[in-house]
Amino acid sequence: MKPLLAALALSTALTVPELAAARPVTLTTTLNAYGGNGAYLAIYVTDAGGAYKGTLWFAGGKSKYYSHLSGWERASGGRLAEISGITGASVGAGRTLKVTLDLADALFDAGYKLHIDAAAEDMRDSPSDVVVPLTAAGAGRPARGRSYVRSFTYSM
Repeated sequence: MKPLLAALALSTALTVPELAAARPVTLTTTLNAYGGNGAYLAIYVTDAGGAYKGTLWFAGGKSKYYSHLSGWERASGGRLAEISGITGASVGAGRTLKVTLDLADALFDAGYKLHIDAAAEDMRDSPSDVVVPLTAAGAGRPARGRSYVRSFTYSM
């Protein structure tokens, strides 16, 4: 019951600013073939001032490695409740993670940014590997990551 409540609280936080309508958005993250173990990814949103607004998806199951996603940890305070119910497996090198979720229309073209932190075992961490503004015009446009992420797109 607790994971369901946490997921509901998160979806409400990201779909009800100003009681706006939500739309399905697909996030597609393709990793480089970096030759290591599966990467942990934290996908989260900040507002125009850089304040953390919520976590959209978390890839990686062992909490002892979450501190390596330092941008997310700093922004969220490392609260595990932030990811309860929205966690999947780590993503292998060269593989693609595709997640579809509802995001409030009010998040688009209002200064919000989507961040992806990445880390892989025995390799360097990459906070904010990808940072993109959430805009209607940015939908479908690929963004390159700084380290592990080869490309990221979101589509509506």
